[in-house]
Formats: sequence, structure tokens, C-alpha cells
Amino acid sequence: MTLRRTTVLAAALAALLSVAGTAVQAQAPDWKKVRIAVEGAYPPFSEIGTDGKIKGFDIDIANALCAEMKAECALVNQEWDGMIPALQARKFDAIVAQMSITEERQRSVLFTNKYSNTPAWLIAKAGTSADQSAAAWKGKKIGVQRTTTHDRFATEHFKDSEIVRYAKQDEVFLDLAAGRVDAVLCDSVSADMGFMKTPAGKGFARVGAPIDDPKIFGIGAGIAVRKGDTGLQQKLNAAIAAIRANGTYKKIQDKYFDFDVYGQ
Repeated sequence: MTLRRTTVLAAALAALLSVAGTAVQAQAPDWKKVRIAVEGAYPPFSEIGTDGKIKGFDIDIANALCAEMKAECALVNQEWDGMIPALQARKFDAIVAQMSITEERQRSVLFTNKYSNTPAWLIAKAGTSADQSAAAWKGKKIGVQRTTTHDRFATEHFKDSEIVRYAKQDEVFLDLAAGRVDAVLCDSVSADMGFMKTPAGKGFARVGAPIDDPKIFGIGAGIAVRKGDTGLQQKLNAAIAAIRANGTYKKIQDKYFDFDVYGQ
């Protein structure tokens, strides 16, 4: 009698687990609708145009990926330093905002393969010494966008400098132009096209060589999704590969850059 009862209970439990598994599978997102966070203050990757609409390389890439996935996408403006917490709070499903794939961030989010890779550079008045040592910048003010890889590198490398942190990259450039900081550490493309090729950036130049520290700067920019959303990660990876293969990526790249922004 006990054996029979145990067998019946086991069968009932297996049936319940099967039903539960089917229900979870049925509730898994099909990712036909995806909410994508973008920054809107990081030209030429993303910025708000004079017509009030968001534009830039990241925006075009996000739209191309959605078209490739045949997904209906909504772009959500989000300030940089709240990106990952807002993703985890389910305010959106993915981040397309030049977010570097680093070991530290991989502890919090899941990344796709990279979709671009550009180096960091120190920007200051033209004619500034090419010396990038900590000693050369002792007592100087270095501007960075808060919570970025540039912020982390500046904090760790320029220990005797005053690191001035801003919410948005364009605010960093404004203070550099006004002389309120001595230099800026940022992405080379953003510095070039978002500042030095503008009237405000006249008289400024790159200092020394590009700064490369894979431990801090990672292996390129990827799209961040929540841990566990592997289905979305896989769809995005497939879409990145597809637009790279069919020429869409190059068409978008050539609209903004005269070099290979995908990098090595």
C-alpha cells in the first residue's frame, strides 16, 4: 500500500512539474517587441537633433537590428549612470549606448558580441606635452563622464589629479572649452566628432597615443540585456552578424565615419 501510494504521488508530482514547465515555456518572451535604452547625449553615437528627434550611429544600429529581427522596437531615453539599474528594474530590455564589455559589468548583465570598438584618448589644449604619466598630470583637473570606463581608468591611473565627473559627455566638453578642466579622458570618436571638429573644440588636440587597458576598457561595445534573457541575446547576436554580412552595417558606418568603427 505504501509503495503504491508513493508511486501515485510521484506520478502526480511529475505531472505537476510538466505542467509548470510548459507554462514557463509558454510565458517566455518571443521578443517581437523590444524596449531599447539609448542615451541621446553622446554624439556622433547618439544625440538629440534640432528637431527634437534622437539620431546617431547607435540609433541607426538599433533600428537595423530590430528590422533584422522583425521586432517592433521602442527607444527609451535614459541617462548613462542609471542604465544598468534601470535595465535590471525592467524599464527596458536592452541597452545600445556604446557600453564597453568589461568583466565588472558582466557580473551584472549579459552582453552580446561587440558591435563597435574605439580607443580612449586624453584631450587637452593643442601643444600639450604628450606625456600621459600620472606625474605629468599631478594637480591637474581631468574631466570624465561619470561611471564610465574612462572614469575608472582616470581614477586608478591619475591618482594625484582631481577627477571631475559629469552626468553627460557634452557637459565634459563644455567645461574643457571653458577652461574649467585641463583635460578630458573619453572615447576618441566622441572627442573627434563631438568636440574637436566643432567650433568649441578649435585649438584642442589628442594627447599622446590612444590609451589601451583591456582590463578596464574591455573588448569593445556590446548590447547589454538582463541575465537570463539569453533568447534576446541570441537574437541580437544573429542580427549583428546578419547586418555585418549583408552590408547594412557598413552603410550605417559610412554615414558617420571614414574608418572602420568595428575595430579589431
